[in-house]
Amino acid sequence: MTLLRAILRPALLLMPLAACSPAEMLNAVSPRVPVMEGLAYAEGPRFKADVYAPERPAPGRPMVVFYYGGGWEAGERGMYRFLGAALASQGIVTVIPDYRVWPEVSFPGFMEDAAKALAWARGHAREFGGDPDNLFLMGHSAGAQIAALLALDLHYQREAGIERQAARGVIGISGPYDFLPLTSPVLKQIFGPEEAWPASQPINFVTPEAPPMLLATGDGDSTVDPANTTRLSARLRAAGVAVTERHYPRIGHAPAIGAMAGPLRFLAPVRRDALDFIEANTRLQQAQAAE
Repeated sequence: MTLLRAILRPALLLMPLAACSPAEMLNAVSPRVPVMEGLAYAEGPRFKADVYAPERPAPGRPMVVFYYGGGWEAGERGMYRFLGAALASQGIVTVIPDYRVWPEVSFPGFMEDAAKALAWARGHAREFGGDPDNLFLMGHSAGAQIAALLALDLHYQREAGIERQAARGVIGISGPYDFLPLTSPVLKQIFGPEEAWPASQPINFVTPEAPPMLLATGDGDSTVDPANTTRLSARLRAAGVAVTERHYPRIGHAPAIGAMAGPLRFLAPVRRDALDFIEANTRLQQAQAAE
């Protein structure tokens, strides 16, 4: 709960729920939308996902698969009800999967799980009113690394049975994309021997075929250096890939994702930027389909 405590600190005085847990505080004020909880995308306790659907179902809606952060060693899907509800209330089908974390698995185990969740979401998209051809990957912190690498190193998608790029776009919030060399003993265990480290860095897999990206960070982030966002954005531009780069003044690591929730939206326009990115690329997809 440390992450959510940090998220909520700026807004505690604004809310009458101080006796509740941090997760309950954010989720209690989230929009009420239909949610299907604990759907299995593979066999095992960590292979489950929650799906948030717009209140008024309609076929062909944009779809987001969101990977949460937690340093590749923590996190659970139920903590992010506020994010699923924030997107679903705006007409976007949102899938939030759990995935295995260290020490149960090390890299690339969580990448393989993320790819399985993506394949499942894409395969079941129409059941939830989503468009499998208009699917976005989104992540915060370690989850942003997972989302970006999944979209850039396509062998994970292929191994999960996805024959072509599944991501219409990627939304990365406060992500580590270029974080070598590793100095933390825990990270060295998570990412294995030094010769394997480059395979974990999204920046190493940029090609002109990469999907459009929205990369956002808080300039006050002391957990993940905002320069990660700057460097990946520059590499994408150099490759001719459309990238939208956002830096939010004075915003730290946790508040960058907390700003998706209604009471904290005043902190930074993260939700608005994400919605605008999805809308712009949805229109592009529709225009291409009409040609």
